[in-house]
Amino acid sequence: MKKTLTRGGGCNRNVDCVSFTVPDLDVGIAQYTQGLGLREDVTEVVLVTHPVPAVQFRTDGVEAALPRLLAAGFTCRVAPFDIDIGRCAVLADEWGNDFCVLDMSKGRYSVDGEGNVTGIVRQAE
Repeated sequence: MKKTLTRGGGCNRNVDCVSFTVPDLDVGIAQYTQGLGLREDVTEVVLVTHPVPAVQFRTDGVEAALPRLLAAGFTCRVAPFDIDIGRCAVLADEWGNDFCVLDMSKGRYSVDGEGNVTGIVRQAE
């Protein structure tokens, strides 16, 4: 049985990215782009060489989202911390599924035509 959930006034904006751990980035990129025909869209597929929570939800503000998430029964595994583009926290549901919530309060990554991160576009102060 499955149930599909959509955004309904909660604290998240969208799924920011889904991560997969691969031993070699070039091989992983080739497989995911050729096999799935991935293109730039709302949700990123991020390939990493070290394990990270597989799903990252984007929110307008991590600290503002935490009370609602904790009240809903999620557990904060890693308190909010700085990342290049904003803030992030790691949470878990009652079944042990980890996920991140992040905001882009400092900016967003810029990428080249191949999808490689080339820098950070900072938010206007």
